[in-house]
Amino acid sequence: MWSVISNAIQYIIDMGASVMLPIVIALISVCIGVKIGKAVRSGLMIGVGFVGLSLIVDMMNAELGPAAAAMSERFGLSLSVVDIGWPGASPMTWSSNIATVAIPVAIGVNVLMIALKLTKTVNIDIWNIWHMTFTGAIAYVVTGNFWLGILGVVVHAAISYKLGDLWAPLLADYFELEGLTVPHGTAAYMAPVACVVDAVIEKIPGVNKIDISADSLQEKVGVLGEPIVIGGILGAVVGFLAGYGPQEALPLGVKMSAVMVLMPKVVKCIMDGLLPLSERAKEVLTKKFGNSEFYIGLDPAILLGDAQVVTAGLIFIPLTLLLAVLVPGNQVLPFGDLATIGFFIAIAVAVHNGNLFRTLFSGSLIMFMTIWIANQTIPWMTALARTTGSTDGSSAVAALDQGGCPLTYIYTQVLTRENIAGLAAIAVIYGICILFAIRYSRARGAALEADGE
Repeated sequence: MWSVISNAIQYIIDMGASVMLPIVIALISVCIGVKIGKAVRSGLMIGVGFVGLSLIVDMMNAELGPAAAAMSERFGLSLSVVDIGWPGASPMTWSSNIATVAIPVAIGVNVLMIALKLTKTVNIDIWNIWHMTFTGAIAYVVTGNFWLGILGVVVHAAISYKLGDLWAPLLADYFELEGLTVPHGTAAYMAPVACVVDAVIEKIPGVNKIDISADSLQEKVGVLGEPIVIGGILGAVVGFLAGYGPQEALPLGVKMSAVMVLMPKVVKCIMDGLLPLSERAKEVLTKKFGNSEFYIGLDPAILLGDAQVVTAGLIFIPLTLLLAVLVPGNQVLPFGDLATIGFFIAIAVAVHNGNLFRTLFSGSLIMFMTIWIANQTIPWMTALARTTGSTDGSSAVAALDQGGCPLTYIYTQVLTRENIAGLAAIAVIYGICILFAIRYSRARGAALEADGE
């Protein structure tokens, strides 16, 4: 029986997020009382949105990936292990031995936490359970203990749902995504770093007054500050830094302008598709749990519709390559995740209210920590790649997304104790960041409630 269920789950997973999510959304919608016709339409609308996102992200990978590679070669970066990014890490994770078990485990943790009123986040983004699964898969392949792997899924899932609670007021306030949250992925687990940076900058006279954003630039320079123009300029600059001539750099600029214009429209499709489910879910949960507030957990891709996030993502392509050189002992060449670097700093941008000046500092720390951790997890990533047949057996593998995750690193280091000094440093730093994030979220939530009154 379990084999049949496992195969069915894997079959749906293999169809990808653009098919998997519509099916999940439609089924959940029908189960909680949304009419079948409306549920099917909602699912398809979300599918359309994710197809659009996939097309845009694929274009960014296809265009920015080679530019990033050319840039690193041009500046002589001799880093031996290439970052395979989330496009390489997620299929590897889904191929692991605990993948199909991880989905019901992660859903079970969410249901239990909701029932015990330990979280307000209702995660419907089944595809991104791969982030939680990755922690379990790494722990399993490193320790050889299946149950420690499952415990890794549980720990990561529980923390993710609490992160969803933390960021919900921010999504409502800055992104205007009322009732939604992003509980997982690099955006969620790296954003606490930005809360510390924001608190520090607030204490520095003069510096705390500096506010640079696409919106403020538009006020000062007019049309040159519009997102479509900023995208074109930054895209062309990346091309020229890669050594491209005008014939290659300028088309890259136009394509980044297209990202700036199309991404918000695509995200709107997802929001429209989610509306019936979101409204009905709130009715059902409110009836079940009283007047409690709940948040629908979604893919961090919905945050890429913000012009400041896309702008910061483009700026951090060359900056991340520079940071890779500066990280002591680093072997990882950022590549696979460069085109979607906006995922890493999306919530950080919101923490700073779209202030790109502050985002430069928090984003630099986020990417520095990510690269350092990814460098430490190369042996673990390589072992996972070999057990899932994702490498030829000789190549070392690294990934910034998840391979650079502090949650995975801390959990696995506690089990192996291979690097006590590294474990202590990351655990203390990340623990402090989480405490600042809790304080920041409470302040943001209180301010939002005051504005509502």
